[in-house]
Amino acid sequence: MADVKFLGLWYSPFSHRVEWALKIKGVQYEFIEQDLQNKSPLLLESNPIHKKIPVLIHNGKSICESMVIVEYIDETFEGPSILPKDPYDRALARFWVKFLEDQVAAVGKSNFLKGEEQEKAKKEACEMLKILENELKDKKYFVGDKFGFADIAANVLAIWLGVFEEASGVPLVTSENYPNLYAWRNEYCNQNKEYLPSRDELLAHFQALFPAKAK
Repeated sequence: MADVKFLGLWYSPFSHRVEWALKIKGVQYEFIEQDLQNKSPLLLESNPIHKKIPVLIHNGKSICESMVIVEYIDETFEGPSILPKDPYDRALARFWVKFLEDQVAAVGKSNFLKGEEQEKAKKEACEMLKILENELKDKKYFVGDKFGFADIAANVLAIWLGVFEEASGVPLVTSENYPNLYAWRNEYCNQNKEYLPSRDELLAHFQALFPAKAK
């Protein structure tokens, strides 16, 4: 049996990208929860450049960056394919992953920042969401006919964005302003419950960051 260790955080969407891929493939692994305020020697040794999660350790070799890890899992382990088989669709999936990696930080900033910085982040987030809304027109998934590589990369827009919105009181995605993305988010959460953390636990965790809203 392969020796697989996974360093992450239970509440991190980036960790859950990797966890979802491992579960899709049916890979047995050891999850090692990390404390970013007191980084473990194993984390520092496994990711000496960025010193962050997630990290996959497979047979003693470390792989870093969530979507790099997901692609490694897809290529290394037997089980359902995560990336599309068709070369064009694979390229398209990688394009949307790159787009999301470059743009999705604005979503978090629109909830966590205040004042002018928050307004700037909200504007950037809305521009990104408009692009994704248009891409999902007449489609259930970003690429192909099932959840896959690009959808995993977009996971922060599913359960996490809804939690951020409720915890912070800053709504971004509704059925009125982004109906296609809203429908994708609902489909994501309904179809993939077994791969997602408890929404109630996530909400309790993030509400602690917004004490005025949580009261």
